Amino acid sequence: MLIDFHTHAFPDAIAGKAIDKLSHASGGLEPHTAGTVASLKARLQADQVDRAVVLSIATNPGQQTKVNDFAASIDQDPALTAFGSVHPDSPEALEELERIKAMGLKGVKLHPNYQDFAADEERMIPIYRKISSLGLITLFHAGWDYGFPPPYGGTPDKLRVALRYLDTPVVAAHWGGVNCCEQVLEYLCGTPVYLDTSFGYAMLPRYYALKILEKHGTDRVLFGTDTPWHTAPMELRLLGSLGLTEAEMEAITHKNAERLIGV
Repeated sequence: MLIDFHTHAFPDAIAGKAIDKLSHASGGLEPHTAGTVASLKARLQADQVDRAVVLSIATNPGQQTKVNDFAASIDQDPALTAFGSVHPDSPEALEELERIKAMGLKGVKLHPNYQDFAADEERMIPIYRKISSLGLITLFHAGWDYGFPPPYGGTPDKLRVALRYLDTPVVAAHWGGVNCCEQVLEYLCGTPVYLDTSFGYAMLPRYYALKILEKHGTDRVLFGTDTPWHTAPMELRLLGSLGLTEAEMEAITHKNAERLIGV
């Protein structure tokens, strides 16, 4: 069993444009899907991934309703679990979180740079508390984002503050923070936060992967890829270099995810 906790897909009408824009902003990063749901599912099948969590982001306040309608539509697929998103500047953010819950979605994706917030801002506290009251999972983009210049609003020191207000599961993507290894060790390892492994291959030094797992353990680590940007075989190569036991690999590749999303 293999569950990918960090993938992306877009509605067919905008998928090509979205992928081109994201690739350009990230310095020409080559995608491994066309950005559509169909191409994501083809990639999952080719890579023998049994289930994927699909993450969407509301990049402006007026977009969140359509983003969440799309998420709800693909959440019906037996191979996919979709998370919704709310924009912090939307006056309807709290009501939209209620709608996300009512539609049966299990979590929300927040991206500090795309949504222009810092994870430790006071204005985020009502959103965090609402997420917790609804029992939703929160997945943050963590660390740097190559499509943006600094400062970055989702660094581990800022996420540690957000954890004070979130009583339901929190996932810090990209091993807890792209290019933030020392901060991950200082601020996140040993806390209740989950770390996903997305975008780690050839980006996270093996030395730091070992240090993170040594300090954080494997019970709160989730296999993820960041498809279309990385693939399951890429991330499995990194995990395969770490000397993990069979039980530890099972925890990371599916058991922890099964516990979180109930599959």
